[in-house]
Amino acid sequence: MTDSAEDRLLSSIRTIPDYPKPGVQFRDITTLLGDANAFATAVEGLAQPFIGTGIDKIAGIEARGFILGGAVAHRLCAGFVPIRKRGKLPHDIVRVAYSLEYGLDEMEMHRDGVKPGEKVILIDDLIATGGTAEAAVKLLGQIGADIVAACFVIDLPDLGGRRKLEALGVPVRTLIAFEGE
Repeated sequence: MTDSAEDRLLSSIRTIPDYPKPGVQFRDITTLLGDANAFATAVEGLAQPFIGTGIDKIAGIEARGFILGGAVAHRLCAGFVPIRKRGKLPHDIVRVAYSLEYGLDEMEMHRDGVKPGEKVILIDDLIATGGTAEAAVKLLGQIGADIVAACFVIDLPDLGGRRKLEALGVPVRTLIAFEGE
């Protein structure tokens, strides 16, 4: 990605201090999504390394991963698979529990959303501690997906999420990083 593309993304992300709790710098991408040029830059940056590589599916994590993942799926001529919070999908599902700062949660996807061996890219807006993304990787692994990469617009590298995914053997691609978070 060029410096101007990175600058476009950085300038389009709103930072909200002390949300959802004191000391947290919340990185709000709704401003990026509302800026046609920044949104296109993000989608192209996420998709570009995988053009022509035969990606079968994009798996997007609820909710911002749906927006970005759907656009990347379109760009790569791939299918899209939603990874949702528990209880939102109507068909035969696979589920995984994962730890949150304040307890446990579960995410799920349709069992037939990805066929064993299909090449899948996981997409979300941000990687921080990596708990949600790690759970999504494990969920995709349960059904035999070939996870090519996990891609995010924003990386908060000091929180260690990238390292968790890489320890699982999943390459991580991010477009911008906010150090010192």
